[in-house]
Amino acid sequence: MRSNPVTAVATALCTGAYLWFGGRISVALAILVFYGIWHEESNKIVEEKPQLPSDGVEGKKKEKHTCCGGKGGSSCCSSKNGKSGSGHACRCGSQKNKPAEEEKQDADSYPVAVDFTQAFKPQKKKKSRQPKVFSKSMPVKKQNEVPKQDNLVKSAMTVSNETLLNSQIYIFYCTLQGAAERCANKVMAKLCTMKELRHRPILVNLDEITDIDDYFVNVPCDNALYLMVLPSYDTDCPLDFFLQTLEENFNDFRIDKYPLRKLVGYSILGIGDSESWPERFCYQAKKADHWVARLGGRRVFPVGEICMKYDGENKVEEWTDLFAETLKDDEPILYEYDESVEENDNADGGEEMVDLEDIGNADGNNSAEIKQMVAKNSPTYKTLTKQGYSVVGSHSGVKICRWTKNDLRGRGSCYKHSLFNIVSSRCMELTPSLACSSKCVFCWRHGSNPVSKNWRWEVDDPEYILENALKSHYSKIKQMRGVPGVKAERFAKAFQVRHCALSLVGEPIMYPYISKFISLLHAKGISSFLVCNAQHPEALAMICKVTQLYVSIDASTKSELKRIDRPLYKDFWERLMQCLDILSTTQSHQRTVFRLTLVKGFNMAEVMSYADLVQRGRPCFIEIKGATFAGSSDGNGNPLTMQNIPFYEEIKTFVRNFAAELQRRGLGYDISAEHAHSNCVLIASTKFKIDGEWYTHIDFDKFFELLESGKDFQPLDYIAKTPEWALFGNGGFAPGDTRFYRKGKKRSPEQSESTTQQQTVETAGSIEIA
Repeated sequence: MRSNPVTAVATALCTGAYLWFGGRISVALAILVFYGIWHEESNKIVEEKPQLPSDGVEGKKKEKHTCCGGKGGSSCCSSKNGKSGSGHACRCGSQKNKPAEEEKQDADSYPVAVDFTQAFKPQKKKKSRQPKVFSKSMPVKKQNEVPKQDNLVKSAMTVSNETLLNSQIYIFYCTLQGAAERCANKVMAKLCTMKELRHRPILVNLDEITDIDDYFVNVPCDNALYLMVLPSYDTDCPLDFFLQTLEENFNDFRIDKYPLRKLVGYSILGIGDSESWPERFCYQAKKADHWVARLGGRRVFPVGEICMKYDGENKVEEWTDLFAETLKDDEPILYEYDESVEENDNADGGEEMVDLEDIGNADGNNSAEIKQMVAKNSPTYKTLTKQGYSVVGSHSGVKICRWTKNDLRGRGSCYKHSLFNIVSSRCMELTPSLACSSKCVFCWRHGSNPVSKNWRWEVDDPEYILENALKSHYSKIKQMRGVPGVKAERFAKAFQVRHCALSLVGEPIMYPYISKFISLLHAKGISSFLVCNAQHPEALAMICKVTQLYVSIDASTKSELKRIDRPLYKDFWERLMQCLDILSTTQSHQRTVFRLTLVKGFNMAEVMSYADLVQRGRPCFIEIKGATFAGSSDGNGNPLTMQNIPFYEEIKTFVRNFAAELQRRGLGYDISAEHAHSNCVLIASTKFKIDGEWYTHIDFDKFFELLESGKDFQPLDYIAKTPEWALFGNGGFAPGDTRFYRKGKKRSPEQSESTTQQQTVETAGSIEIA
């Protein structure tokens, strides 16, 4: 008999009855103790008793097959268990009961075709609940550690939501020297000849896009297909900003992880120079392909890598023909996840957790590695030195212009001598910043210099720049001693630089220590002529006293300025307005010059708009010069031809109309001087016209005397009388020099007017503006 609650109750009742009828208490307690001992022993026996196997019915029920809805497997699709199997493995049972071999087989296979819009659906990762450990050492991955499995699609056949021929193709390009633009136009022309295309392709310049997210976060249409023609540069350029934006979009948790999965597809054509730069050939095109793919883009054609140095144009046409043929094929495309990307991210992108007190002090260095603007092993360095530059340090340059050589030989000085009394043979052309924030169409450097909005390179000391710039300049002067016709007295004085034109190329005002550099020039008795492009108002407001301050005003309206200067800043017009306000207020003590470079067909129509700018900035002088032709558009990215270069008669007509408008407004300006050989005319404020005579020249000795005194002074305090030969109407060619004609033909005085016009065109290709 087993112990249970019934026996316990019965024992308790019997014991109670015994006591009720007068039984002894000791006997009753003995009965209860005995029952307790028996109850304990009985439970031990039950626990030690072995479990009996289930009966046959239960066993059969447990072994019953649950495939195909639990019907016992009578209609299972498996050939092993079902009576009507088709010879395939079971696909209708529970996933938990699937054999290990079948799981492995499913993991290695991919569907025949999937909707590509779901191929990059973001997967939710399980967050670790382990507490973060603050340590200075990077975590070490164990060799035998098994990576966690997720549901990421590693391989799949992809299809788009639209046929390729029915897509709207956008051809993007970015260019500095024009090669990418020409290639993009070739691709555009080829695709336009395809009758099968439903929509005409759209050509888009990446530099002119107001907001990159309009195309690479918010796709413009449902059937968009992107084709990008991208060069690769070793200098900072707008393409860097584009690639940086793509990377930031990928890492931005606020936007869709894969915004470009909405595209029908994309392809990239990279161009470059594999001979001069083999280690980084087409690296920016590859980088763009990397980020577009990670943002969900569907690659419909392999990345093209074409060297433009040898038969590049024909190779572009071949690549375009293959791409056009691909558009006719809408078969599913294989997508494979690039696991090397994930490995690189884990190796390079891991962030270590450090104590806040140690931030900025790790290894004694709190800044990232800063690169050089122009490294000696870069193609930019080779290009600049080939053009006659001496690169000083990592970001400065010196070059002798044509007019310095001419003045040494007694063949005349440049327009600055006629207008402002600068002797060309004693002038050093220098820039402390080879980088610029604009890409002007008339720039004679053919886009070979770096472009950037702000300074982000190594910075050389101003003392180092000046010392080595003078050495380089004097070295180039020495090379002239064997040139026929060099005048000994001018050659000797050339080794005492008297003037420094801070222009040459790039944007000098970007140099962080420009004011200190100007002070060093003045300490050596060298006058300073600083030229800026009116895109850096903060730096302009902080500039120290200079001998003469130029501001380039290349257009009178916002649309024209964007077209001709191609500035990098989106608020370029607002920046120009700020600079004009600074000239009329903070820097009103400076001797200021508006510099207008006229390009026919670009900026010669709006005289009244130019007058508005003069009225706002109130410069001392307005220097108007025709653009210099720097070669054909075949290879330099500048859309100018000789048809865009104005004749001197056209310059004078513009100047007369301009001066008349200024006088009509009562602003007090008039035409003062000229240098016909350079297509240059000077309009000056009438405050420089004293007793009916012009005083546009500079008294340099007086300038340094005033500067050393430490007192405040104005532009009128160091003026000099303009000589007769420099006045408007007299040509501006200095007496004592011999006029040289390139064709070796003498011109009679009666032909002087026509000669001036013709000579301007003949020499325009080699004249350089300082």
